[in-house]
Amino acid sequence: MMSAQKKPSANAGRRVTRIDPPALEEAIEAAQGLTDDVDSQVEIAAQLMGMPEDEVRPAVLKASVTARPLGRPAPRFMAHDRHDGPKVVVVERKRPRMVMPR
Repeated sequence: MMSAQKKPSANAGRRVTRIDPPALEEAIEAAQGLTDDVDSQVEIAAQLMGMPEDEVRPAVLKASVTARPLGRPAPRFMAHDRHDGPKVVVVERKRPRMVMPR
């Protein structure tokens, strides 16, 4: 008698991408890396987290006071201004791939 073979689930080979908003500190750090303007940092961090700017502003203001040690020049970034549409910022943190023994 032949035993029935199990069919693999339809989802067995499918990869799932999980998109998590960054933590508050990560969003603020990313915003500080993009601009020195505090209002722009508030806007960027709020958009990254999907939160209202009013909730993010106190943390950005607090972080901007302690952001850079004195005597260290601020990095300058040049960005081309495009009038094609809204500006989009993508910040990704990739973790090293873990190999699981079989």
